[in-house]
Amino acid sequence: MFDALIVDKDEETGKTSAAVTQIGLDDLPDGEVTVAVEYSTVNYKDGLCIGPGGGLVRKYPHVPGIDFSGTVEASSDDRYAPGDKVVLTGWRVGEAHWGGYAQKARVKADWLVPLPEGLDSRQAMAVGTAGLTAMLSVMALEDHGLAVGQGPVLVTGAAGGVGSVAVAILASLGHEVAGVTGRPETADYLAGLGVSQIVPRADINETVKRPLEGETWAGCIDAVGGAMLARVLGQMKYGASVAAVGLAGGAQLPATVIPFLLRGVNLLGIDSVMQPYDNRVRAWGRIARDLPMSKLEDMVVPATLKDLPTLGKDILQGQVRGRVVVDVNS
Repeated sequence: MFDALIVDKDEETGKTSAAVTQIGLDDLPDGEVTVAVEYSTVNYKDGLCIGPGGGLVRKYPHVPGIDFSGTVEASSDDRYAPGDKVVLTGWRVGEAHWGGYAQKARVKADWLVPLPEGLDSRQAMAVGTAGLTAMLSVMALEDHGLAVGQGPVLVTGAAGGVGSVAVAILASLGHEVAGVTGRPETADYLAGLGVSQIVPRADINETVKRPLEGETWAGCIDAVGGAMLARVLGQMKYGASVAAVGLAGGAQLPATVIPFLLRGVNLLGIDSVMQPYDNRVRAWGRIARDLPMSKLEDMVVPATLKDLPTLGKDILQGQVRGRVVVDVNS
C-alpha cells in the first residue's frame, strides 16, 4: 500500500473533495511502465483537477498531478528498465489518466522521457511542465529570429511558473528581460531571476484604440492572453514574435490583424501536452544547459501531498509564486 491524493466527487451535490489515502498497485490504471514517484509539482491544471475539475477529469475517483519524476520500478517496454530515472509531463496524465500525486504511477512508455543528464529528479520537477513550456517558447522565438542584442524581451505573468523559468533562461542567454506582474512584492524576486525592467500589469492590461504603438519588444512570452496579449501585439518590433502559452487573463483576443500585416509580427502557439518525443528531449537538453540551477532553486517552494488541497486553491487564485516541488514521500 502507498499514499495517493484521491479526488472524489459526490454525484448528488456535484462537489469534489481531496484527501491523502492509501491505495495499492492493483488500483493503478493500465500501462507498460510502473514508476516509483519521487517528486511532482503544481500547475494551474492541477488546481482545476484537485478542485472543481474544470472539465478535465473524466472519471472519479481520480489522482491528479500532470507532472512527475522518479525511478522505473517495472517495465514491459524495452526502452525502460528498473532503475532508470524518468520524467513525465503532459499527455493528459493527471487529467484523463491518473497522475503523479501518488508514491507510484503506471503509464504508457511513450509518455516518458529519460531524466536529462545534469538534472536530478527534484530539479526536473522544479522545471516541470511550466519550465518545459518556457523552454519550448524560447526555442520557438529563436527559430523565428530572436537573437541577443535586438532589444528587450517581454515576459507576462513573470512571477508565475512559466514566467519565472522563462525569465531565468532568457537572462542566462544574455537577453534584456522585462517582466509584467500585478504583484509589486515580487519585484525583488524577479530582479534576482534576471528581470531588468518591471512593467506593472495595470500599464499594459487594457486595450487601446490604436492598433499599433511604439516598437518596444524584440520578443514576448505571454502567459496571460486576453487584452494584455492584444496590447502587446501592437508594441512588438518589426518581424518580432510572441509565444502564446496561457490564458490567465482570458481566452478572447480583442485585437486587429494590423500588427501582422504592417509589422510582420508572428503569433506562435506553444503546446507542451502533445509535444513530440524528439522535441521534448531537445527542450530538456536545453534546460539542463541554459537554465541556471541556482536561479531554479530560488523559485522552489517545497510541499507534500497533504499540502496539495490548499495549494490547488491558491494557484487558481494566482497566489502561487515560482515553482512548487512536491515530495510525495515526505
